Amino acid sequence: MILLPHMKDKTVAVFGLGRTGLSAARSLHESDAKVLAWDDSEDARDELSLTVGHFCSPPDLWDWAEIDTLLLSPGVPLTHPEPHEVVKAARAAGVPIIGDMELFVGALGEKGSRAAPIIAVTGTNGKSTTTALIGHILSRTGFFPQVGGNIGRAVLDLDPPVHRRVYVLEVSSYQLDLTPSLAPHVAVLLNITPDHLSRHGDMEGYVASKTKIFDHQQADDTAIIGLDAGPTNRVCAELKRRSLNNTGGNVLPIAVGQSLGRGIYALCGRLIDASADPAVEVADLGNSPTLRGDHNWQNACAAYAACRAVGAETGGIAKALQNFPGLAHRQEAVVRQDNVIFVNDSKATNSEATARALKAYSNIYWIAGGEAKEDGLAAALPHLGEVRKAYLIGAAAVALAKTLEGKVDYIIAATLEKAMHQAARDASAEPAEEAVVLLSPACASFDQFADFEARGDAFRRIAEEIASQNVGAGAVQ
Repeated sequence: MILLPHMKDKTVAVFGLGRTGLSAARSLHESDAKVLAWDDSEDARDELSLTVGHFCSPPDLWDWAEIDTLLLSPGVPLTHPEPHEVVKAARAAGVPIIGDMELFVGALGEKGSRAAPIIAVTGTNGKSTTTALIGHILSRTGFFPQVGGNIGRAVLDLDPPVHRRVYVLEVSSYQLDLTPSLAPHVAVLLNITPDHLSRHGDMEGYVASKTKIFDHQQADDTAIIGLDAGPTNRVCAELKRRSLNNTGGNVLPIAVGQSLGRGIYALCGRLIDASADPAVEVADLGNSPTLRGDHNWQNACAAYAACRAVGAETGGIAKALQNFPGLAHRQEAVVRQDNVIFVNDSKATNSEATARALKAYSNIYWIAGGEAKEDGLAAALPHLGEVRKAYLIGAAAVALAKTLEGKVDYIIAATLEKAMHQAARDASAEPAEEAVVLLSPACASFDQFADFEARGDAFRRIAEEIASQNVGAGAVQ
């Protein structure tokens, strides 16, 4: 746990007792702050009472004149489509509104952040894989990374700074809006494509939130930015202008499929470091089974650049790239049955993420659907060439069927289990050397599952059941 000496004797209202809210309440309590807390879920309130012992009280009973800070769950609307009532009350009282990551930044302070650098990773797609990959590389090159934030452990549940500690944090746009003091030693922005627009008002609002990751970087910090999506090219140009004016850090672009005069890039799966003269080939990513596809090559470029920025050696990074175990629910090959591989890409909750999966495989039997996102299947539609058949599930199934009409063969399977059994039967008849039953929904999960993890866990369980019926089946290593 990260303790918060700067919050001692402060009164903090915690609204939202999910993973981050509970973690923050515990840390504040252990740091001798006074905690007020509320969540609409009785189970969440009970968990706080059991672990911390604080009595929860609803916000209409709070005395805002006594509250120093409102700690808001990132899932609670801050600005759009309309500020939550508790946000309005805090603003009316002049109470600062922050998230748990702002407490973390305050606890480390300027000295702490340099002694234990922060690598912060954001982007519409790929940030979880990149964050996990950075943690994997650092753990194999002599560092003691702590990985968390929007992935895995809440940031205040991480271990305190020690020698060669590096904090590797996945940061969502919601969290960036609640972390006004974040100044990471290394800031990574992978890409920006339309997502969460209802929470940011429009695309410009979304871009503004994402680019906050660079706002407070200093001259000795590193800004890593992908050049493979439209808005980031403009952002990169602005960051370079700031760097030239000595108001920003070192800017290092990354790209896939194009060479850069200065930066890190991947061509035909080969990772090239052109950050200095001469350019050198670092690794052949085609040899890594868990880094398939150009999107994963972008993730690898970003991870390499971030690890080099904190002092990891090139040779050690190259070795670690080859044995990365992958990330659960993100193009996770879970089991094989003869020539059929079951791939769990449940984390692909928008069409951009699904497009990346469709480009990475051949002979695809594609399971899609759930709770529809704003862009539907827009980004995925140009990449249906390897889809042999689609199996549509959940609330969006009928709408997706209309979109796919005339483009690819499909059935409405309704449930994940029915879709998987039908897809497995069809894929087993595929004459090619390898066929892929791919869950890449392009939709949220909340119509049928608690979250994308629950959906992915169900996929894994059903795949293992199907494969167990065949003597030649086995887990993918």
